[in-house]
Amino acid sequence: MKGSRPEQAVLSRDTDMSKTEETRSVIEGMVDGLNDHRIADIGEFFSEGFRWMGNFGCGKKIGLKEFQDNWQKPFQAAFSDKVCVDEARLYMGEWAAAFGRQEATHSGEFMGIAPTGKRIEIRYMDFWKVVDGKIVDNWVMVDFPHVLAQLGKDVFNGDGWEAYDRGEKTPPSPERTA
Repeated sequence: MKGSRPEQAVLSRDTDMSKTEETRSVIEGMVDGLNDHRIADIGEFFSEGFRWMGNFGCGKKIGLKEFQDNWQKPFQAAFSDKVCVDEARLYMGEWAAAFGRQEATHSGEFMGIAPTGKRIEIRYMDFWKVVDGKIVDNWVMVDFPHVLAQLGKDVFNGDGWEAYDRGEKTPPSPERTA
């Protein structure tokens, strides 16, 4: 129904703005740790039971060990010489967000694709919640279709919406009903 909308920004509504600098410090240290390829001691930045919630293809990791074993280790095995470049970071109380890219070499199997040795770009967005100096929640979006395209696999088989941009398809006209 037009004009009827669900409640918005429920999770960040009551953020404590006095926590902004603490959040900034945790996130900046964590990103430096990831760029140093730290795994064993990365718990310095994450609560033991934190939740890492990724888009389809990333999965959901509950707890530090699951994050290390089911994300960090396989990701670093698939992509070496990796560096994280946040294009922008935003901080607001206990909340932080970033988007950017990782530049890496495809040196191990990734989603069934044998190592190609190609240097690729891995685009991402991260949203974090920090409580008592530790990350407790991390929502993640990784642009896997872009990664796979660089490795020679088009998951959309040419039917991605870029076809409209190139003039290969004509956008449909939405039918309006009263």
